[in-house]
Amino acid sequence: MEKLLQGLIQFKETDFQEHRQLFEELGNSQSPHTLFIGCSDSRLVPNLITGTLPGELFVIRNIANIVPPYRNIEEYLATTSAIEYAVNILGIQHIVVCGHSNCGGCKSLYASEKEMQSIPHTRKWLELAGNVKEKITAMNIPESEMAKREWMTEQINIVEQLKHLLSYPFIKERVLNQTLTIEGWYYIIETGEVFRYNRHNSEFELVN
Repeated sequence: MEKLLQGLIQFKETDFQEHRQLFEELGNSQSPHTLFIGCSDSRLVPNLITGTLPGELFVIRNIANIVPPYRNIEEYLATTSAIEYAVNILGIQHIVVCGHSNCGGCKSLYASEKEMQSIPHTRKWLELAGNVKEKITAMNIPESEMAKREWMTEQINIVEQLKHLLSYPFIKERVLNQTLTIEGWYYIIETGEVFRYNRHNSEFELVN
């Protein structure tokens, strides 16, 4: 905790002063251009990898960067409501779903019931990615190629979440009207590389 408290002081004395005018402008309103949906993993830092300043990204983070399919039900919908707010109120122009290498959430899709026993809410949440597991399982990837299974799961998960986004009527309408773009990114932690999903050839391509 002491490290966090020292960080608060350093922020006020350095970073805040450097961008003081920007923070004053942001004091009463925000107008982000992009909704960034990423994993909660501590190694993924949206503003750091995109080189953006406060006020540019509206960020949603959860286990395995999952987008629940659109539905109208009487329950508390954290991710769904944040997407709705970003699109319908803030008028964002782009949505990025960003997954990453060595994703614990994606890895947990293959965990046993015993391994998931202590995290029942996480297990329930990951049911939303059940279709990803089914697709990977159907590929019959051998035990000797578990690294391949890992990155394929992470990438296919990103593609599935893009499909989920299009189940939101207000997103599909804007995409068709070309007033909103949606993209899938795959971030490699150990190299800093980001791969962008190309819908035309169904491949992730390195951003140069």
